[in-house]
Amino acid sequence: MSRTLVALTRLVVVAGVMAITGVACRNAPPGAMDYVGKVEAARAAKDANFRATNDPVPEDKKAEFLPLAYFPVDPDYNVPGVLRPSTDSPTMMMPTSTGQQRQMRRVGVLEFTLKGQPMKLTAFVEEGAADLNRLFVPFSDMTSGTETYPAGRYMDLDRTSTGVYEVDFNYAYHPYCYFNITYDCPFPPAENRLKVPIHAGEKLKS
Repeated sequence: MSRTLVALTRLVVVAGVMAITGVACRNAPPGAMDYVGKVEAARAAKDANFRATNDPVPEDKKAEFLPLAYFPVDPDYNVPGVLRPSTDSPTMMMPTSTGQQRQMRRVGVLEFTLKGQPMKLTAFVEEGAADLNRLFVPFSDMTSGTETYPAGRYMDLDRTSTGVYEVDFNYAYHPYCYFNITYDCPFPPAENRLKVPIHAGEKLKS
């Protein structure tokens, strides 16, 4: 199994844990688990998953990287977005951390307003991918290289039938090449380089 497939499998496992957490939250007394609590529970589940295996974080790196570092949960970084079909070239070659080129297909442009500023990010799927319902949103921002990984961060979104999405930067995560250089991680393209700092999601250990 390729490292890309392993990474996707890990994300599915984490998503499953998050789904279980969501069920627990629904069964909790009203107000017992608010939005901040849900995000923090998902983060704890991801830490537990990473501790349980040596991939993506090798055993000799666990003390260095775990628990993962995050910006404080900020509900203002969770905003609605609308996916507009892309008018640019449908496919592009996206450079990766190992010097390779990954062929990606533009699905559309997410348009949203964050802290009063209109913004947009292109959503992709890998060309030839079997599952086209999971949108890949790589991005960099003004924290990249100082507070967060220089090569940027990622978000994953499940495709909706309405074209309306929850753009939640509190779930933004570092690519696995941050923990393990053997991973092949796409770099965010120029169109996804935000000109503002995004103080949400995963950050570098201090």
